[in-house]
Amino acid sequence: MASFDPDTFKETTRTQWDQAAEAWHRWGPLLNAWLGPATERMLDLAGVVAGSRVLDVAAGAGEQTLAAARRVGPAGSVLATDLSPKILEFAADAASRAGFTNVETRVLDGERSDELEAASFDAVISRVALVYFPDQRRALEGMRHALKPSGRKAAIVYATAERNEFFSIPVQIIRRRAQLPPPEPGRPGPFSLGQPGVIEQLFRDAGFRDVGAETVSAPVHLSSAAECVKFERESFGALHQMMAGLGQQEQEETWQEIEEALGRFETSAGFVGPCEILIAAGTK
Repeated sequence: MASFDPDTFKETTRTQWDQAAEAWHRWGPLLNAWLGPATERMLDLAGVVAGSRVLDVAAGAGEQTLAAARRVGPAGSVLATDLSPKILEFAADAASRAGFTNVETRVLDGERSDELEAASFDAVISRVALVYFPDQRRALEGMRHALKPSGRKAAIVYATAERNEFFSIPVQIIRRRAQLPPPEPGRPGPFSLGQPGVIEQLFRDAGFRDVGAETVSAPVHLSSAAECVKFERESFGALHQMMAGLGQQEQEETWQEIEEALGRFETSAGFVGPCEILIAAGTK
């Protein structure tokens, strides 16, 4: 089995998000409907209020960046960082189109927030990002470095695979078809922080206090299983990476199997994909 190389993983991740940036931006209305309420709760737990200076780590196309910018108002500011320069272009454009003058963007590895000025932010947020960092403790330590004393860090992550079948079923099917080994403990991945108590301990190990986590149900509502597959196929670069060893025909057959498997979540009201997330927070 090939050894895990964090630098290669990051470079692949950067490439994936550069390629998926337009689609992730285009699916913004779905992301807002799906994760919007949890995002507001994340901002609550991070203590984001009018006038706050906020760091958004792995901001992506910036949907949650704008939510923070609305809350902090003209007296506050938001710095959105991401590994992918392409996706940050969409975040900057969205902020400009919305009329926000309190948003800046910067290309920065999510594990290197310690390169920012120490004790310069009131709050740090990250949405469905921490799970993908090879060194999650280092990432949190860097974010803590950037926080002012008594500043707050809050993060949204997926709970367990069993509670997120809209995503874990495609992963399972691809893993079987591509004959990939199960993920090793400690490796980055969507469900790497989902087990009870894991993310809370990670926050404590990184030096945070007053640590807690809330469990939130956040089902994905779409018109059909086919639309869910379209969303994941266009936006979830990690799934394409997992299928890289399959031929084109087998890839198409894999997507078809995924659509059939997700069909169990179609209801009279449309597709309702099971998703459970954790919102963790701690104080510097």
